[in-house]
Amino acid sequence: MSIKSVTAVPGFLPADVSPERQAVARIALFFENLQPADIARMGDFYTAQAYFKDPFNEVRGLAEVQGIFKHMFEALDKPHFVVKGQLVDRAQCFLTWDFVFRFKRFSPDVWQTVRGGSHLELSPEGLITFHRDYWDAAEELYEKLPAVGSLMRWLKRRANA
Repeated sequence: MSIKSVTAVPGFLPADVSPERQAVARIALFFENLQPADIARMGDFYTAQAYFKDPFNEVRGLAEVQGIFKHMFEALDKPHFVVKGQLVDRAQCFLTWDFVFRFKRFSPDVWQTVRGGSHLELSPEGLITFHRDYWDAAEELYEKLPAVGSLMRWLKRRANA
């Protein structure tokens, strides 16, 4: 089998790009438009035994990956990804992104941004088999929390002194 060929995304990709780049563009578009109802169709983007790891989770299997994204929508207000860049090398890619959201419990009126990246490996069909997110939990999340944030900022100042 070969990576699924998709038609060019208008204004985003020329039609003559490689199947891998087309698959990555399709995946990036999916993440940028991800809504709670889309979790049910994550099998169109991940293999059944996909591996996922981020600073808080390490799971294997589509249902487990879906659980992480389901929790994201339950815990945060209006979470969404903005893909900033894509590096594609055959069946591997690295996406840089901003993850934008509001906390539901504290400062619900303040938009937060976590900057990070995802290393993805694709199956021959263009589905994600490996997904590892890289982002600094201390700087991008803990420092934004009310009580923990002041402690983290103090520790950072002490470490840099």
